Amino acid sequence: MSKLLLIAIVFLSIQVQAQKYFTRTGLVRFFSEAPLENIEATNNQASCIVDAETGELVSKILLKAFEFEKALMQEHFNENYVESDKYPQAVLKAKVENIEELNLSTQLEQKVILIGELSIKDVTRQVKIEGKVKNTNGVLNASAFFIIRPEEYNIAIPRAVRNNIAQEIEVSVTFNLEAFKR
Repeated sequence: MSKLLLIAIVFLSIQVQAQKYFTRTGLVRFFSEAPLENIEATNNQASCIVDAETGELVSKILLKAFEFEKALMQEHFNENYVESDKYPQAVLKAKVENIEELNLSTQLEQKVILIGELSIKDVTRQVKIEGKVKNTNGVLNASAFFIIRPEEYNIAIPRAVRNNIAQEIEVSVTFNLEAFKR
């Protein structure tokens, strides 16, 4: 009887561990199309953890890790716009609204809906983000695309360059989340 109990405990602990997925190398890209110059930056140091049972998700993005084509753009982004010394991270805390409908073991792409809060600088706003997820050999491949408006997050654009930056910034994310192992 004790062997059966031990096997059940081991099996259950494996199940619990497999219910969380994690990455530290998520890719976040933002793009601003403007008449004078397009602005694009990428960051491959975004972390994300997802509880597949509850649908809870937390993602943190180190703002200084965004890389721009031009060093001056990167400097302005960090010092003037997001003030990354004062506000080092953007944080998304959300829940997968349709978690009960998902089969996270299938290789078929499925639509996901995240409802939660996005915090940038000193502002936290409610967001609804649509994305996609599929399982490839035990890795959850998740992606999403959404729009943010800088003024909604207290990101002031100086008048001199206001026409160089779009009022809406396109954000795309790609996470390859592996089963969390303790």
